[in-house]
Amino acid sequence: MRIVPGAAGFVATAAGRPSAAPLALAIGNFDGVHLGHAALLAEACARAARRGSQSAVLTFTPHPARLFAPERAPPLIMSLERRLELVAAAGIDIAIVEPFTRAFAAIDAPAFVRDVVARDLGARDVVVGYDFSFGRGRAGNAQALRELGAATGLDVAVIPPIAIDGVPCSSTRVRELVSAGETVAAARLLGRPFELEGEVKRGAGRGRGLGFPTANVAPEGQLRPKLGIYAARAQVLDGPLAGTTRTAALSVGKNPQFDGDTVTVEAYLLDFEGDLYDQRLRVEVGARLRDEQRFDSIDALIAQIREDVAHVRQLAREPSEGSRTLPR
Repeated sequence: MRIVPGAAGFVATAAGRPSAAPLALAIGNFDGVHLGHAALLAEACARAARRGSQSAVLTFTPHPARLFAPERAPPLIMSLERRLELVAAAGIDIAIVEPFTRAFAAIDAPAFVRDVVARDLGARDVVVGYDFSFGRGRAGNAQALRELGAATGLDVAVIPPIAIDGVPCSSTRVRELVSAGETVAAARLLGRPFELEGEVKRGAGRGRGLGFPTANVAPEGQLRPKLGIYAARAQVLDGPLAGTTRTAALSVGKNPQFDGDTVTVEAYLLDFEGDLYDQRLRVEVGARLRDEQRFDSIDALIAQIREDVAHVRQLAREPSEGSRTLPR
């Protein structure tokens, strides 16, 4: 077994135990680490505290759908690295990242519980969601886990569905909302703003020529919001300007004014001067302001950008409205 330092204590594979202490283990993909996931993580932490043991997650890469039906695999909300950062922030001691291979997927349900969870990982408590499935052909479900756990000496907790304002909290629903441009509604399920995070790359330089220099972000996650203009907040993650945070106007689109054909993510950081090339930026996406569009002239485009920036400034000045539409 290879154990290396990771974002959540240690990252290991299920080929052996990552710790001598019994684990309170939450199992899932945890893409997005939304409020439903938070309930699983909190239960694992609580059970570990009661036993004086360690909390852990077992998660997988790639997403199982990418192995069996790549054409139907959902776009990931965030990178594995960011997922593990958020899991660590929730108080989890250990992350176990299992490569999801055909051999692993072929393990039947009883062997998964007996050999992987109980023997190899040394779990004493297991926490899953109500819709959890496992084992070859996804033959196992939450009830089967309860039964197999009882026979193996595992205490199993199944977390019921979580709804926020009547909306079911799930990674699928977050993806649907973000794809529809409903980023504020997605934030309610996530418990924080939807993020686009990645390295700033050199672009065509058109924003600077228009008087609005933008940071061209290469997002590490796969999910993109509906094309358009958004209010946002950007944070520099590394380099000499690390920790710098600015309100931003965000464009997610194809630059129709210049006949673009690929989607770009461009953030104009208000009241900012500095070189961000090759540094990582986290952009928290707020309310969608408008569709992207092609204008009759460059002057008309510049006038609209000025309006967009003024709108973002207004949202930042108005706490009652900005708290709903602009990340803080």
